[in-house]
Amino acid sequence: MPRKIRLSKSILLALAIPTIYALLIRVLFGVNSWDQLFSVMSVTFLFILPTIVGFLTIYLSPPADALKVGYALVVPWIPIFFFFILTILLQLEGWACWLMALPLFLGLASIGGLLGRSVKKHKANGKLQLSIAVLLPFLFAPLEQLINTIPATYEVYTYIDIEAPTATIWDNVVRVREIPEQEDTGTLNKLLGFPRPVKAELDFEGVGAYREAIFTKGLVFQETVTAYRHQEFMHFTIKADPQDIPSTTLDEHVLIGGAYFDVLNGNYRLENLGDNKHRLHLSSHFQLHTTFNFYAGWWAKWIMADIQNNILRVEKQRAEVYE
Repeated sequence: MPRKIRLSKSILLALAIPTIYALLIRVLFGVNSWDQLFSVMSVTFLFILPTIVGFLTIYLSPPADALKVGYALVVPWIPIFFFFILTILLQLEGWACWLMALPLFLGLASIGGLLGRSVKKHKANGKLQLSIAVLLPFLFAPLEQLINTIPATYEVYTYIDIEAPTATIWDNVVRVREIPEQEDTGTLNKLLGFPRPVKAELDFEGVGAYREAIFTKGLVFQETVTAYRHQEFMHFTIKADPQDIPSTTLDEHVLIGGAYFDVLNGNYRLENLGDNKHRLHLSSHFQLHTTFNFYAGWWAKWIMADIQNNILRVEKQRAEVYE
């Protein structure tokens, strides 16, 4: 058989085996009855797995290719993309989850590729290292599950300047009329396919008032006003009952009020800057329950800021139009 054909088959195996390995890990880590041992929402799955995929890809590649730095950095991305596509087609994961995980997986796959190259280059005891790499998720995951996750609370602060009377701005804050799709300027949440804001309703203005922030796809934030001063500030708790959210609305790993992510409260404050100019402040607090809050928190803050800035832009536009 010609050498080129043998090499191409070797490369195909180097891509196929890591893809199948990653898919197997995803299936095993997704078994509900094993959630005390394995979890998709873990450092093991999100950090160790892509590193192993990169290592396997380069270790199984022909030496002439594996020793090239560019090959070791980039080729491990191919099984990562194959893995992502397969899990989406098999409905094991959603588009939003993978989009958030993609930078992490690609970077760690490249690191794993460099580790595989090093083993090839120094002709180390590759079989032993290969065995350790393949078994590592099964050894590390149960240990990780013994670690109690400490909830981390984050604040997202946003603001916008509005040139309109105080009363007009406040009317558009406490109650938000229906937002047509063309008025929605959110970018990140559209990209991720998350629900978009529709309207907000309030039964009365004062402490104890009930407010509903309604989004598409059946998502509703139930809000209770805890502090209120007319045309100055409004503080409210936020609750989203995961039982009331349709299963098709959000992936279980980013479900609001679910096991990993919850929004706690929101705060509006209207600051008078003089000369009919105001600064509308909007902040919120949310909580994460993962072993990788340092990464999940970055994404969650970006998503929450996108939601808040979108709402603030709507309120600004409406207040200035109806001045």
